[in-house]
Amino acid sequence: MLAGLRDAAAAAGFAELVAPVRPNEKHREPHTPMTEYVARTRADGLPVDAWLRTHVRAGATIDSVATRSMVMAGTLDEWRQRTGLPFDEPGEVVVPGALTTVACRPDLDHAVYVEPNVWVRRRLR
Repeated sequence: MLAGLRDAAAAAGFAELVAPVRPNEKHREPHTPMTEYVARTRADGLPVDAWLRTHVRAGATIDSVATRSMVMAGTLDEWRQRTGLPFDEPGEVVVPGALTTVACRPDLDHAVYVEPNVWVRRRLR
């Protein structure tokens, strides 16, 4: 898949490929800031996260963090339906599979999830 994306970008005449990546193990640490998470490396210097490691092995470098890659807002009833969680206390709610917490405001009948992602960059020429 990564080779196909690289080849398509090169065939289109691009000198580099920049892509957003959703680290596949970040959901295990929803309270850890993405900048801290992506800075972690193994003894061999590769990223701790398996999906980021795959991109680096394929020739990419971690460029930066997209702090607001996706925003999902809704009423507390909408969040209850989506997650099966109560959303009845103010503060940060951990939702299984989410990269970060959901901010819950019962006084406003509102909750919002702001998902970060990681930009990776690869030279093609």
